[in-house]
Amino acid sequence: MEINTGRMFVCKYDLFFSGENQQPHFPGLSRGLVAVLLYWDGKLCVANSLRSLIQSRHGKTFTLELSGELVALTTRFTDELMSQGLTRRLLTLVSEINVTREFERLQKERGLGNEKHRKEVSDLIKECRQALADCLFAWTCQSPLGKDDTLALIAHLETVTVEADGSLDSVNLALVMALLYCLDVSFLEQGTEDREDLLQALPLLTEKQYVSAVHSRLVDGRPWKLPGLQAVCRLAWALALHALSQLPQGSALAEFTEADEALADQALLGGVFLFMTEGMLGCEGFTHDEFYTRRLHSLITDFLALMPMKVKQLRNRADEDARLVHMSLQMGSEPPSSLRKDLDHLMILIGEFYSKDPFGLELALEFWCHTESLQHTSLQGSYLGMAMQRPPHKQVVLSKFVRQMGDLLPPTLYIPYLRMLKGLANGPQCAHYCFSLLKTNGAPHGDNMQVTGSPVSWEHFFHSLMLYHENLRRDLPNADATHYRLPPIRGITQRELDGLTSFLQLLCTIITWSENARLALCEHPQWTPAVVMLGLLQCSVQPVLKGELLLCLAAFGKSPEIAASLWQSLEYTQILQTVRAPGQKQAAGIEVELNEIESSCEEYPLTRAFCQLISTLVESALPVNLGAGLRAPGFQPYLTFLRDAVFLPFPTRAYRRAAEKWEVADAVLEVFHKLLRDYEPQPSDFVQETVELQGEQVLAHKPPGHSLMFHLLNDSPTLILCLSLLEEGVRQLDTYAPFPGKKQLESAVLHCLCLLDLALQKEVVFMDLLRESQASLIVSPLEQLLQGVSAQSRRADHIVNIARYLYHSSSNPEAAFQSAKILQRIARYPNIQNRLVGDFTHDQTVSDKLMAGFVECLDNEGAEEGLEKGDDSEPAKKEARIRHETQIHILNLLITSLELKTPNLALYLLGYEVKKPISSTNLQDAGVLGCPRSCLHAILSLLQRGSERRSGPVLTSQAPHLAELCYQVIYQLCVCSDTSGPTMRYLRTSQDFLFTHLQHLPFILPGDEISALSQMSWLMKTAAIELRVTSLNRQRSHTQRLLNLLLDDQPRTQHAADGETGMEESRSVSGFLHFDTVSKVRRKLLSVLDAINFSQDVPELLQLDFFERTQIEQVIANCEHVNEHGHTVCNVKLLHRVLVAEVNALQGMAAIGQRPLLMEEVNSILQQVVERNRVRRSLSAKRHALQSWRGLVETLLTACPADLIPADDRQIIIRDLLLDLHDKVLSEDSAGELMPIVAGAVFTLTAHLSQSVLSEQQQGAGLEGGSSSGFASIANSALHLILRKLLDFILCTGGGFQRLRAHLYGSLLYYLQIAQKPEEPDTLQQAGKSMWERLTAPEDGFSKLQRENLAIIESYGTALMEVVCRDACDGHEIGRMLALAVLDRILSIDRQSQWLLYVCNSGYLRVLVESLRQDDAALQTLLSPQPPLLKPLYIYESKMALLTRVAKTGQGAVELLRCGLVAQLVECQVFDMVPDSDSHRVFGQRDPSGFIPSPLDRYRQILLPALRLFQVILTSTTTHHQQGAAQVLQWLIVHADTIQGLLRCQELSMGALQELSLLTGIISKTALPGALEGQDVNSAALPEFQGHISRFQRQCLSLLGRLAGSERERLLKQAEIAAPGDPAERREEMEVAMQQVCANIMEYCQTLLLQSSAQAQFSICLFSPSVNEPASRDGRTASDLALPSALYSRVPSLGLVLFLLKNSAADFFRFHQSHRQALGKLQSLEQLPPEELKELCAALVSGTGGVEKISSVQRSLLAKRRLVQLINNRAKLLALCSYVIETCLFVMWRHLEYYLLYCTPTDPKDSLMPGASAYRSRLTDDSFGRALGLSRVSQQDLEQLQSDMGAGFGEALQRKLLEVEGLYSQVRSRYTFIQALVRRIRGLLRQPKS
Repeated sequence: MEINTGRMFVCKYDLFFSGENQQPHFPGLSRGLVAVLLYWDGKLCVANSLRSLIQSRHGKTFTLELSGELVALTTRFTDELMSQGLTRRLLTLVSEINVTREFERLQKERGLGNEKHRKEVSDLIKECRQALADCLFAWTCQSPLGKDDTLALIAHLETVTVEADGSLDSVNLALVMALLYCLDVSFLEQGTEDREDLLQALPLLTEKQYVSAVHSRLVDGRPWKLPGLQAVCRLAWALALHALSQLPQGSALAEFTEADEALADQALLGGVFLFMTEGMLGCEGFTHDEFYTRRLHSLITDFLALMPMKVKQLRNRADEDARLVHMSLQMGSEPPSSLRKDLDHLMILIGEFYSKDPFGLELALEFWCHTESLQHTSLQGSYLGMAMQRPPHKQVVLSKFVRQMGDLLPPTLYIPYLRMLKGLANGPQCAHYCFSLLKTNGAPHGDNMQVTGSPVSWEHFFHSLMLYHENLRRDLPNADATHYRLPPIRGITQRELDGLTSFLQLLCTIITWSENARLALCEHPQWTPAVVMLGLLQCSVQPVLKGELLLCLAAFGKSPEIAASLWQSLEYTQILQTVRAPGQKQAAGIEVELNEIESSCEEYPLTRAFCQLISTLVESALPVNLGAGLRAPGFQPYLTFLRDAVFLPFPTRAYRRAAEKWEVADAVLEVFHKLLRDYEPQPSDFVQETVELQGEQVLAHKPPGHSLMFHLLNDSPTLILCLSLLEEGVRQLDTYAPFPGKKQLESAVLHCLCLLDLALQKEVVFMDLLRESQASLIVSPLEQLLQGVSAQSRRADHIVNIARYLYHSSSNPEAAFQSAKILQRIARYPNIQNRLVGDFTHDQTVSDKLMAGFVECLDNEGAEEGLEKGDDSEPAKKEARIRHETQIHILNLLITSLELKTPNLALYLLGYEVKKPISSTNLQDAGVLGCPRSCLHAILSLLQRGSERRSGPVLTSQAPHLAELCYQVIYQLCVCSDTSGPTMRYLRTSQDFLFTHLQHLPFILPGDEISALSQMSWLMKTAAIELRVTSLNRQRSHTQRLLNLLLDDQPRTQHAADGETGMEESRSVSGFLHFDTVSKVRRKLLSVLDAINFSQDVPELLQLDFFERTQIEQVIANCEHVNEHGHTVCNVKLLHRVLVAEVNALQGMAAIGQRPLLMEEVNSILQQVVERNRVRRSLSAKRHALQSWRGLVETLLTACPADLIPADDRQIIIRDLLLDLHDKVLSEDSAGELMPIVAGAVFTLTAHLSQSVLSEQQQGAGLEGGSSSGFASIANSALHLILRKLLDFILCTGGGFQRLRAHLYGSLLYYLQIAQKPEEPDTLQQAGKSMWERLTAPEDGFSKLQRENLAIIESYGTALMEVVCRDACDGHEIGRMLALAVLDRILSIDRQSQWLLYVCNSGYLRVLVESLRQDDAALQTLLSPQPPLLKPLYIYESKMALLTRVAKTGQGAVELLRCGLVAQLVECQVFDMVPDSDSHRVFGQRDPSGFIPSPLDRYRQILLPALRLFQVILTSTTTHHQQGAAQVLQWLIVHADTIQGLLRCQELSMGALQELSLLTGIISKTALPGALEGQDVNSAALPEFQGHISRFQRQCLSLLGRLAGSERERLLKQAEIAAPGDPAERREEMEVAMQQVCANIMEYCQTLLLQSSAQAQFSICLFSPSVNEPASRDGRTASDLALPSALYSRVPSLGLVLFLLKNSAADFFRFHQSHRQALGKLQSLEQLPPEELKELCAALVSGTGGVEKISSVQRSLLAKRRLVQLINNRAKLLALCSYVIETCLFVMWRHLEYYLLYCTPTDPKDSLMPGASAYRSRLTDDSFGRALGLSRVSQQDLEQLQSDMGAGFGEALQRKLLEVEGLYSQVRSRYTFIQALVRRIRGLLRQPKS
């Protein structure tokens, strides 16, 4: 006892804990109440499991199609259970478990909660009982019970009672059916292959005691509590015994089988048929099981077939009773009370039983013999082929029964027989047979119109109707007569009324099922049923009969052909008065009947039937010109009646039967729903049209849908009533109690929701058209009206009421579906969202319910995707589809809301804070810290289902579209800045969501590729965000884990614990043994790429016979729109409407004949369009997936810490990705639409590959130390493969796709950059190597790769050249720039000049050169003060860069000159448009971002490339140098004013110095005395040209004075102040530029001296013979003042050269020192202190904290780069200094030699000195001499010169100069130039004064 108590205690606690865990799934319930639900749910699950096991047994009735082993196993197991007394236990439990008793117990223990909880508990208890009873039923279906069990079942049934309505409950019905199956032997007739086994297992045949015991128990006279039930069992036993007696084995049971007749009699006495009708068919559960129906069918048909004598007895008794009744009626007495009505009851049973056929079995076919149909060729059906065979005996007997019962039918059986026929006519084939029977029963008309045929025939029935009509029409009252209200009903008695009603119902059934019957009856010339019925409707007959007549007309109206004429007849007969006769005082017709007769009777059959008729007719046909000629045509009067007389007053009318209130509402709302559903707003609806009516103009009616829309878009009574109906509906549903008319109320509510949904759907078009028409209608958007205040609750809760239907989704899935649809439409409006959140959260209990409703819909496990709308034949399938679509709408609602501003509905539903900042939300699992279960939990649980298994999340395959939307919601939460933090934290910590789902990628769904791609897209986008966020937050382990998952090519072990060490060991061992023990797997990223199919099948062109293709394509284009997913698709419904209208518009007989062919072509067009839409969606999904994949790859490579992927792995991963991408895109059938994304990805990947290789080289893995297989970690072969694929990709794009090729050119540039040798430090030691050493040095990796790259590029021949050149010359700007850059790069490595030859010979070079002239205008606009578009500038720079590259070879330079390059540039006026310098401009016009350069900088960006190009041309042209120099000089002279302005520049900024360094370089090579010799220069212009040249010369010398003088220091200081960010670098640049200018001018002087004469005595003089130092800023030095100012005012002195020489020597040693130090630092970089490293990095990193943030590896790389930069800068400066020193020495020597040896002083006493006159004449005549103003040099000057020079050029300076030579010049070359010059100058200065 104690053990039991302990066990119960444990179970109780277990339940409580389960209740606590499951509490979040049951909002509003305590854990105890949840435990109660779980307790009963557990019991139910056990019962259901047992039922499933028993159903799977091997047996006689059905099979679950399981494997034989499994069936044997379950059969064995359940047999064991049965042997242990399963039947008695089941029966005991069914008796013990009782809802009332259980509720009393729970109530005592406070175990019952709210109404919903009570309903759920009571449902679970009922289902539990039902499942137990079903177990027994399932057992008996498969195999019979043993003797004791059968007797126990009978004993249980003896005590059974009925419900209040006289029917059995579903549990007892299951037990009755179990007994009936126990006593069933009909299966033996079927003759299946296992018949013998079943015979052996049948105790009826094998156990005599079994038969004896059951027989005695059933024959036994003890009365049961339900005699009818006892009668049913006796009848079943009697039939079983009769069947046994027919079998050979039955002879042993003769003593029992003979009693079958007596048993049958007992059963009939017990009212067996009446009980079957009321007790069994009346049970609600009867129609839920197909096998109940089959068993009852076999019971009825066996009775009729096996006991024909009994049936005959019944008929005879019925005939006798009919005579008695007739006699008593004749005599006026009461009929005898002892009359038995067994045959009536049998017929009614058959009628009732077969009239319900929920499974579409059409079992009633067994009552009709196929042979009858042979003469009816119009019949169609599967049974026609069978007609030749003889039907089975049973069928013949049953068919005979139906016919014979109708022969000489007594009046008492007339109605039961009709009801039986009505049941037997239920079904398309049955209806036809019944129609034929009634047709053959009728006899032809005689002349006297007397009917002689059977009373059960069409003839008789329609003839009677016509007679009634004839008689009653005479009594038709005057419309104004007052007695119309109480008409004299003398025409039809109650019995006649019943008979007519029965026949009308039979007629209705037949014509509902059979269209042939409909048309045959309607078109019958004598019967004219529609006319007669409409006539009767005008007569004084009971509303019930009128209702039946209207229902019949509605059935006729199902055929569109009949419907059209019915409308006209309806209008003509004025059933509803639409035209008032002049002078008529009051209304007539149905309106009066409703208001006066039906309202007073409180029953409304006529109104309901009228609504049904209108509903059917509206669906079949709605004529526009209804009532034309008598009134304004249209449907409006009917709509007005339905709205004002039926719908609006319905809540206030009185109803005898409560359910009828909702029936009326449902019927009228159904009509409104259909009208609005079929309405499409048209512009013509908003134009007020008039029609002529009897000479007057009256307003035309609008379409009914328009009128409904108008009422729904205003605060009209119609809308108010619809909304109050919704409120009433949800209030009733919240009670969870049954009430009369519940089904109809639910249907009415559904129609209301549909109306609101349709109004919301159509309102946008409606209001747009209304606005455009400028009609005087006033409407408001429905979503605003829904925010109005409710009259009942005084609160704005309409939308809340609509949303509350989601809470009832389990019982009302369709209402929940419509509710979700409406909410999704409303959610699109941002202004409503805020209000909605307030309304939803205002009341906490309502808020909890709403949240629970949304969650319940999402959680629903009954939802199923992939069911088409047309597949709604099975209610379960329809419900599953609706539940799924509800989920879709809710997710779309969330997606729409998340795109709007906060707070929005989605955030509330997903569980975020809406009253505090959203980012402060702390998401928890449901139930933690009181956190309710939200939609986010529901979405995650949907997605997580099955994610732990290998097959992956179940949802992705079972409901792909749903999964796609779930992933999208999660992505939107992660991408929004407010929700991102909380969401990603929760997903990462509580769910490990991303890792779990990414490991199942890729999702492969063979049937639904589009959804699979979309799912992966959203998931990859979310993963990219996660990688970025975890990288930023330094959550390395998370990032590493995801990276490994996506990139690993080693198989992942399931258990990570032993994975780490084991993996490392296996790798190292395999490396040692030179083979890989672990087979590689495909990287996750690559397998996702594999899942994106690049090929796309495109539908073929339309093949049309009737329509014009171009017109059809135009129509299709007009029907296209952008759907909610952003895809452009064609609206197929709209297209269908347009095409069908076009077909209908065709006139003439030919068109009618060809209509089927035309419709067939329309169909093929529509199929084509559907296919096109699918292709577009497919391409869009592929693009989206590819973009997401690219985003993920780019995030991986860019945002994640570089050290998480080692450099060698990184390169191999990029290689794999690149090769796979190329393979896919280069396949023949890949879709062009995907190419741009692939090109973008290729660009990124190549950039990263280049970067990775370069950084690896910088870190010292270099080429020398690199692997022999090739370059860095990636083999050369792989690089070559990548290059080949890249070039293939470029070529496969053909002529189009220029923007796409821009990406590929970028990729190619990055690729070619890999083989570019990095900058190396100039150690000044290279000259030490001999030429032989240099020639025999091994080829380095860079040169090798470059050579191989070039070979590959050249292997593509002119095809590639053509594409690149064409893109360089024309097209999109970025594409042109990149193509130019590619050309530049290839030309730079093309040693064989193949490309150069092609560019020159194919004319592309000339095109480029000539385009410079066209660029001039665009470049001029760039110099305006407002920042313009800079595209022309960038293209110009790219062109000039390419031309400069071409000019670097002599051949290219000559070609450029031949193309007239300089001539084109001469004509460009942009060079003359020098803007003002920055300081004179208004500060406000500068671009604040600093991206757009100032006008002056823009000018320099134009000028400097041109100058560089000239310089290169002058350097490259050796043979044609003279020609080139002359052309460039011409450019200088044309733009002389600008050039001279630049040379005179006051502000020597960095830019100005760059200009000067290039200008002086050009001038030094061109502005020479002999430059114009041999050129065709006009002799008149020659002096002017020479003037320009001498001016250039003078300005260059004065510039030298400025730069070599003391202004130099000031400029360098100024540079440091001007650029505080990077002063060191700026100063270095300045120094180089200044040295370059000095070097250029000194070179110019040297050239001038050499050109004037080879000997000093005939040389010109450029410097005056004085040695004063250059002037300071204020003007002159002291020594300068002593000189005659007039003499030397414009001539720089020789002292300037000396000063430059001294400074250059000093600078040289300074630079040399700096160079040596930097070299030392570079060699010992590892040993440098951190401070010094930081200092070096600071020059390259912008921002103050920039250096601190970078890693140590990066820091040393930057330091190395900075040192190399510094060393090379110093090397350049050393070269320049050395050159300046050499030229200064040469110029000094030539001048000194002339002055001291050959110059004749101007003193008179020396006038006879030889050569004096010659010199004088040279000085005076020569333009140079004159220009320099050296007219007189005195003896004193020369002496002063010698002594000053001697002092200035002293020993110290000479030693320094010789040291320069030792340190630098001898290392560079073996010639000792400085030493020789120093020696000569020293000799000149030491010679005695003359």
